[in-house]
Amino acid sequence: MAVLHPSPLGGKKNTRTVGRNSQSIFLIIFTLLMTSGIAARLAYLQIVEGAMHRKRAEANRIRVIAKQPERGNIFDRNGKLLASTRYPRSVYLWPMAHTKPSWPVVGPRLAKILDIPETEIEKKLDEAGANSSSLIRIARDLNEAQVTAMKEYENELPDVEIHTEAVRYYPHGKQLAHVLGYTRELTAEQLKERQKEGYRLGDVIGQMGVEKAYEKTLRGEWGGQQVEVDGAGRPLRVLGEKQAKAGNDLHLTLDLDIQKSAEKALGDRDGAIVAISPKNGAVLALVSHPTFDPNIFSKQKLSQKDWESVQGVEYPLVNRALSAFPPASTFKIVTTTAGLESGKFSPNTVLQTYGSLNIGGTRFGEWNHAGFGPLGFVGAMQWSSDTFFYQIGRGVGGPTLIEWTRKYGFGQKTGFEFTSEETKGLVPDETWKQKAWKIPWTVGDTINMSIGQGALQTTPLQVAIMFAVPANGGYRVQPHLLKDNEEAKSWRESLNMKPITIKILREGLRKVVSEGTGKALNKPTIPPVAGKSGTAEAWKRRVKQNHAWFGAYAPADNPEMVIVAFAEHSGGGGGSIAAPMIYQIMEDYFQKKYPGKYQKPEAKKP
Repeated sequence: MAVLHPSPLGGKKNTRTVGRNSQSIFLIIFTLLMTSGIAARLAYLQIVEGAMHRKRAEANRIRVIAKQPERGNIFDRNGKLLASTRYPRSVYLWPMAHTKPSWPVVGPRLAKILDIPETEIEKKLDEAGANSSSLIRIARDLNEAQVTAMKEYENELPDVEIHTEAVRYYPHGKQLAHVLGYTRELTAEQLKERQKEGYRLGDVIGQMGVEKAYEKTLRGEWGGQQVEVDGAGRPLRVLGEKQAKAGNDLHLTLDLDIQKSAEKALGDRDGAIVAISPKNGAVLALVSHPTFDPNIFSKQKLSQKDWESVQGVEYPLVNRALSAFPPASTFKIVTTTAGLESGKFSPNTVLQTYGSLNIGGTRFGEWNHAGFGPLGFVGAMQWSSDTFFYQIGRGVGGPTLIEWTRKYGFGQKTGFEFTSEETKGLVPDETWKQKAWKIPWTVGDTINMSIGQGALQTTPLQVAIMFAVPANGGYRVQPHLLKDNEEAKSWRESLNMKPITIKILREGLRKVVSEGTGKALNKPTIPPVAGKSGTAEAWKRRVKQNHAWFGAYAPADNPEMVIVAFAEHSGGGGGSIAAPMIYQIMEDYFQKKYPGKYQKPEAKKP
């Protein structure tokens, strides 16, 4: 019997097997690749970019409240305070404050209280960058009305913080403006240049004077608190704190009493007074007028009146002690030196003086229009005879006179700390004249230079260094303000002059005061003084009045101090205008230092 097998349900049997094994392999490989890619990406994010992401996360959770360091104090040579710190209240914001929903309320309210345009506040926050983790100062030196208003509207100002900060303060105001300088918030350009040195937005920097010269010493190091905040930016706890490191204090060679006396002596005249130690170049006083109040630059914003006080037509910010002018007859110290050191004139030289001399077809006059008869070097210095020194200049020649001018330090910066403010002046020569005027040097140029005129330009500080040479026995000193090394040999250089040259210079300068053009300093209330006057033609400006000079040192036999007084466009002569200024300073100094040694000054009539 036959057995029948039933067919499978569903019809025909599917016998296809191609691709089944490779499909599973493909799926396995694809899965492995995807897993490896994800693992690689995770490894990249954690290992390569992990630090950056951790930093971003910390920035969202952690804030740094920076604390500005106090600048170092500045003292005079006797320990008297010249510059210090005060602690006004300032307003700070987080950089992302103006991007929050509350800003339409916060911004206008804050701008109104602080009297600052809202756009200006936003600009400061934008400059810092939204990712900055430091508070940004938007206003400083709040007055009591502003502090009261901030407290009154504190519910509308959730992201605003008030902190005290260190701000520079100058207790003597205008009296030391040009020597101390001032500090001011960094400009955008300065910030760009200084960021690598650790400066930041809102930081202050010394802009002139000692503040600028010793910025690194005075500045200090920033500190601050690391604070954990919640999602709304509210502080939760302090994670760590770094104390701000105050800047180092400075002790200057300056003498506050001499500085004040010099300021008073110069008064309202435009000009400068410089006092230095002839032994080592230590600057005892440095006054320039017109002046300004450096405290105004500690304000967040200068008023129109403030700007006018520093931007006047007389240029109050210019330090006239470091600006160049023709030195006039004070320069006869150099001409005397050149004549004696050249060997072309003996110490016993006597020359006839005249009402004028005709040299190279040009008439060069004597200041008294008559002459003084026959004079030697001492007598010529005593009476400041122009025609005597014309003959000395012509005799030594331009190159020798120029050489000694440069040996005395003219035509170059002195080495004083204020390098960006000090001009080197001008010592004209053949090269300069050909470049400036396209004509050769002539004997007339030498004649003009011999009495400190022509194109010769010197600063009051350079003239003080010139007077220090005969005062100290033949050394050119380097002026300086930092009282760190008072040993004389560290600050001076010998000009290798003959002893007889120094002797004649000192005798001549003493005769100027005792019997010549500087009798205003021949007083019993001060020790014997040696000095020289000068009256310079002001040929470079429309103002026709002359400049008045006087340089002096005392006591004449053992000098403690050199003083140079310069009165710009004052009219009159150095002996009548500038010498009385020096007398006033010397009287204040020597009467105080040596009570009873010199005759007391007469009581001033009311």
